[in-house]
Amino acid sequence: MAELLTPLTPRLQGQVDGLLKAQQLQNRWHGALPVLLLDRCWLQLQQVGVEDLARALPPDSTGEAPELVRFREWRQQGVEHLQAQELCWQEFGRQSCSLALRRFWQAQERGHHGWTLCAYLQLLERYRQLLEAEGPKPIPLLVLARHGSPEHHRLQWCWP
Repeated sequence: MAELLTPLTPRLQGQVDGLLKAQQLQNRWHGALPVLLLDRCWLQLQQVGVEDLARALPPDSTGEAPELVRFREWRQQGVEHLQAQELCWQEFGRQSCSLALRRFWQAQERGHHGWTLCAYLQLLERYRQLLEAEGPKPIPLLVLARHGSPEHHRLQWCWP
């Protein structure tokens, strides 16, 4: 029986237990491995393959726009704010930089519940490590934040 921080109904717990039993037979990384999405408001548990996770729950990648990444690199190298901005404009064009910044702030205003490209890639990396390690094979469960709330989606691991 999976021990989770977020309690599940008996029906949902039965679903998770069945998936965990099947997960123990897995011995290689592949796209059909399950990822669970829990909507607490409706008590719905959705299973998606790892290959479909980005479609089912698109991560916010606006912060990874090349213009913004380059700006952050220059700032980390000690380049002053305005000079870094001018260098970005020279490299990418003023319009492109403005568009990247606008998209980033629009995503911040809409809210992405902490589900960024970085969080998505970290989940995939950790899942693969755990699956390929000796011992029990867990399944990731993303407890979805309530719509309109500032809270983040929470990652929990279901262990057999």
